[in-house]
Amino acid sequence: MKIYVGNLSFQTSEAELNETFSEFGSVQSASLVMDRDTGRPRGFGFVEMADDDARKAIADLNGREIGGRPLTVNEAKPRESRGGGGGRSGGNRW
Repeated sequence: MKIYVGNLSFQTSEAELNETFSEFGSVQSASLVMDRDTGRPRGFGFVEMADDDARKAIADLNGREIGGRPLTVNEAKPRESRGGGGGRSGGNRW
C-alpha cells in the first residue's frame, strides 16, 4: 500500500521517514517529493509498505507531531490527470 505523508518539516530526510515508518513493519520505499526548481523538499512524501503494516502506521502516525509539525498520514490516492496541452485556450488569434 502506498501512504501519503504530509506536513513534513523541510528538514526531514528520506532516512528519517523510513525510520519512522519501520516501527510498524518493513518499508519497501520512502521518498520525499522535491521541488523541481529549487531541489528542496516540498513538505510531503510517500511510503510503501505491506497493507496490514501500512494500516497500523496510518492509524498511529496520523496527527502525531514530528519535527514540531502534526503529520497528515493516509492512504495515497491515484494522481488525478491534470489534462494535457499546456497551451493557450480560446482558439486562434491570427
